[in-house]
Amino acid sequence: MQIIDLHCDTILHLMDKPELSLQNNNLSVDIKKLKAAKGLAQFFALFIDLAEHPNALQRCLAMIDIFYREMEANSTAIALAHSYQELLSHQQAGKIGAFLTIEEGGALEGRLENLRNFYRLGIRLLTLTWNYPNEIGYPNCKEAFRTKGLTQFGQQVVKEMNQLGMIIDVSHLSDQGFYDVLALSSKPFVASHSNARAVCNHGRNLTDDMIRRLGEKGGVMGINFCGEFLGGTEFSKMDDMVAHIKHIYNVGGIEVLALGTDFDGIESKLEIATIGEIDTLIEGLRKNGFTEREIDKIAYKNTLRVIQECL
Repeated sequence: MQIIDLHCDTILHLMDKPELSLQNNNLSVDIKKLKAAKGLAQFFALFIDLAEHPNALQRCLAMIDIFYREMEANSTAIALAHSYQELLSHQQAGKIGAFLTIEEGGALEGRLENLRNFYRLGIRLLTLTWNYPNEIGYPNCKEAFRTKGLTQFGQQVVKEMNQLGMIIDVSHLSDQGFYDVLALSSKPFVASHSNARAVCNHGRNLTDDMIRRLGEKGGVMGINFCGEFLGGTEFSKMDDMVAHIKHIYNVGGIEVLALGTDFDGIESKLEIATIGEIDTLIEGLRKNGFTEREIDKIAYKNTLRVIQECL
């Protein structure tokens, strides 16, 4: 069993605490824990809080530097992947693939050349918004934003990402923004760390219609381990994860399911505390009647397909 995780915030902690290392740390994700999880690939988000860092581009570039320094320091175990083929090459060399992502489209500062330069620096997924409106669109954290869609610049970003070969991520995006991406994107897209709104009524989660449409588009949604989005509590339980997975399976089919833990970006108490403990969820799925073929799809194969189609 292999694993691809679509979202973690580990780089933020390495940025703010230079004494920490990606090799071995007290966080939820490090190389040692990824090896224990049989990690095929980890998506590392460069998370930017616009309220704390109004110069988002500068902050993002500083985080990219931290990421590259960690890749260089641990080059025998992990390597940046730019494409599907490169990920397979890393796997053959016995290395974990690392995909670099940005969680906050405000890092583009409203300029397409910044998107292209981020692509040149290895960024392969962009979460269009976080919890603030930006030049691209609106977040889903406020009811008033949910009917607001992509801006004209946001529409240009979607088309340019398709052209470049980048994965569009609609986690945190407004409901109307989701449907705008659905209409505009010529390729599959993802909700990298979102659950089912019908199971837990939170704006960060997708409605049943969104889940169906995302599946029909060939995209995936990564199950988020944050308790607030699972059961609406401060405790993240494996049983709640399984409940979401069952619902999403029934609504959108097996092909739409993936993992997007949100590790190192979660404040709630965790039953599955690290990526190295992911077998707890795998066993939970087995006990709930999921076949090995279905578990493989959830754990990595569906995301691998999206990587192949988009990158």
